[in-house]
Amino acid sequence: MEFTEAYKQTGPCCFSPNSRYVAVANDYRLVIRDTFSFQVVQLFSCLDKISYIEWALDSEYILCGLYKKPMIQAWSLTQPEWTCKIDEGPAGISYARWSPDSRHILTTSEFQLRLTVWSLLNTACVHVQWPKHGSKGVSFNQDGKFAAICTRRDCKDYVNLLSCQSWEIMGSFAVDTLDLADLEWSPDDSSIVVWDSPLEYKVLIYSPDGRCLFKYQAYECGLGVKTVSWSPCGQFLAIGSYDQMLRVLNHLTWKTFAEFLHLSTVRAPCSAAIFKEIDEPLQLDMSELSLDENFMPSNYDASEGYISVRYEVMELPVAFPFQKPPADKPNPKQGVGLLAWSKDSQYICTRNDSMPTALWIWDMRRLEVAAILVQKEPIRAAVWDPTCTRLLLCTGSSHLYMWTPSGAFCVCNPLPGFSISDLKWNIDGSCLLLKDKDAFCCATVPSLPESSDYSSDD
Repeated sequence: MEFTEAYKQTGPCCFSPNSRYVAVANDYRLVIRDTFSFQVVQLFSCLDKISYIEWALDSEYILCGLYKKPMIQAWSLTQPEWTCKIDEGPAGISYARWSPDSRHILTTSEFQLRLTVWSLLNTACVHVQWPKHGSKGVSFNQDGKFAAICTRRDCKDYVNLLSCQSWEIMGSFAVDTLDLADLEWSPDDSSIVVWDSPLEYKVLIYSPDGRCLFKYQAYECGLGVKTVSWSPCGQFLAIGSYDQMLRVLNHLTWKTFAEFLHLSTVRAPCSAAIFKEIDEPLQLDMSELSLDENFMPSNYDASEGYISVRYEVMELPVAFPFQKPPADKPNPKQGVGLLAWSKDSQYICTRNDSMPTALWIWDMRRLEVAAILVQKEPIRAAVWDPTCTRLLLCTGSSHLYMWTPSGAFCVCNPLPGFSISDLKWNIDGSCLLLKDKDAFCCATVPSLPESSDYSSDD
């Protein structure tokens, strides 16, 4: 892997959908860099500190959320002189997003009073009253023709279907939830999944015309659903719960065909490879060298020397560090808080928040755990390669951790003092964005060969 130098950032960073640019928030400035040369191609000055940025799907426009102001500013890469400012006045703005056609911006006001669709073509706007959430509760189907928006009126949750061409309400139906948490279109646009708040375990599958296709409730009298995700192929629906279990439904009968439990101790028989991150000090004598402190790499320990890490395959049984959440505090750190599918829908990775240092990788063909990665620090983020079966994760250290079906390995970031707290792929899988607290860098990732031959010591 090759790494760029570190660049300053004070907020969100993201690749453009066409992978040509990376947008970076630096206080009130929006910096657009080319992903090949990393030269600045555009620099826009906003009216306040940037809290949020989002590219339009055509990569021609980009919006900046100035939520402290509160207002939205949008910019054009092809017409730098073009500007757009959206201000809701006393209603405020809590969130903004692009429509699939890249020519409309949807904003949600404070206190969820209304959702407004703003046109960049004719300055017209359309209002939807009483949206349920600010940043959640809106989902577009795959071809971008329809939007499903959660609303609440008269103490009842509804789903409104809007045409993304005329922005007229095509239909509306009530859903059987106490406090709707979110919704999402299926990848084949045949259904919409709706799930309730953590206080009520309830997952509902609706057809676009409002018919309830299936109601799923795994248990009662306990904290319920925490994460929900469709598989890319659309055949599976994964549900992560507060009871530390992952359940997978099929799209034909909507029945549960797999239930995976995150055990605190894994015993035989188990065919999964368990990789544990360990330190490997390299004793280098630098006593006679006169080096500036800034020259020392980020993983240099003065007492032990240069610290390298690697994975070691553990023998069974293996016990994982377990954190029991306090019973007297809200939002307990337990249950499946991280859930992500691989591109081919064969694997799914999960993190049980009660065991934040362990990442579980499940094989959906064999219906068993394929591998477990045990880190020294809690896992911050885990993302799948958008082009192949490769998983990357970070823990806030200076290392990157990778897994493929052939094995797991560690990669050291050579930038001094750079701790990787978040990471994102670009759409073609050729470049990786790594974030530190106040800096970012990018790394080029070589494509996997036909038959990967990685080992845990690479």
